[in-house]
Parts: sequence; C-alpha cells; structure tokens
Amino acid sequence: MSDPISPIPTATALPFVHPLDDFYARAGLRLPKIDRIAGDEIPEPYRTLLVHENDMTPTLEKYHGAEIHLRILGHEQREDFYFREVVLQLNGSDAPVEFGAIKINLALFPPQERQLILAERLPLGTILRRCETAHTTLAKAFFRIEADEFICGVLNLPKPALLYGRRANILDPQKRPLSEIVEILPPDEVREERKSGKLPNKDAAERTSKVK
Repeated sequence: MSDPISPIPTATALPFVHPLDDFYARAGLRLPKIDRIAGDEIPEPYRTLLVHENDMTPTLEKYHGAEIHLRILGHEQREDFYFREVVLQLNGSDAPVEFGAIKINLALFPPQERQLILAERLPLGTILRRCETAHTTLAKAFFRIEADEFICGVLNLPKPALLYGRRANILDPQKRPLSEIVEILPPDEVREERKSGKLPNKDAAERTSKVK
C-alpha cells in the first residue's frame, strides 16, 4: 500500500483507526467492517495485550517469549511525517504477531533516532527503549474488525476471523504526539497452532503485492 496516489473518494475515513484508513484509501480499498468498543468488551487474552498504556512491542515480546522485528508492507514520507504499514514478526520463526499502521512525526526525534526509524528494521517501541526516549503511551480507542483478504494475507490467517485492536498515541514529555498507531492482533488460536507445529508459517508476499 505504498504508492502515493490521490485519496479515493469512495473510501471511508475513520478517525479512530487513522492512519490505517489512509493506507486503505490510497490503495483504493474499502475498510473492512470495524466496530469501536470499550476496553472491557475485549475478550482475553487480547484485553491484557491491548488495554493498557504501555508500548506494544515489549508487551508482545513478553507474551510470546521472543524479540520482534519488522516486515514493511508500505511506507511514505510527507514532509516531517513518516507513514508505514507493517507486520511485527517474531525473531526466529517470523510468525506474525501484529499488523499495524503508524504515523511518526520525525521532527520530534533527534537525528540518531530518525536514522533508526528510517532504517525500517526495528519497531518504534524497540527504538524508544534502546535510546531511552522519554515518552508515554495513551490508548485512544479499541475496536473489533472483520479481517478482509488483505489482513488475512499479511497475518497468514487460513480463514477470515474477528480480530481486536487499538489506536494509541505515543507522546513526548510536552504531550506532543511522537506517533499515532493502529495495532491489530491475530487470533490467539493461530499462535497456539504455530507453537504446536500444526500450522506452518507461509510467505504472504504474493497476496499483498497487489496493494503495494
């Protein structure tokens, strides 16, 4: 979803899932069905993984017992704002543990951190931790989403599923938004099947190429 084209008039803008709505609009795709819900409506284990004010990367690394790296699906820079659509994958297995869309204000980061962000290898949460960047994370909205063909492809889902996610802001000490993030988790049963070896990881590149 990386080609910069004019927004599609028929695409739906949905502020509580921005910037995901922006990527869909620029790819000419309609957003799947998304319902905003309260945090206490999210079932476990997704509630524990989503309903908090911590960075998602260390939360997922602790839950899965492995470090995480990025797979970039699409990216674009508009002046000081850097947008990217990603899958977070576990080191070693490459199992996808999150699909995300993020808008980063590069102007609020020092040069070293900007360089790490634009290198597109480490999740933002890892960079903030390693650089000891002062920040807070604020969960702004929670939602459930019916995975469409694109999301099923990037998360290696064998069939459509109802997923849960959140929109969060990462703020600097002056409460300026360092980033705006949409984070969507795969079904936990898929994680369990992968751990047991019943569901192999597969490359979904050919399923995502049409929207890049």
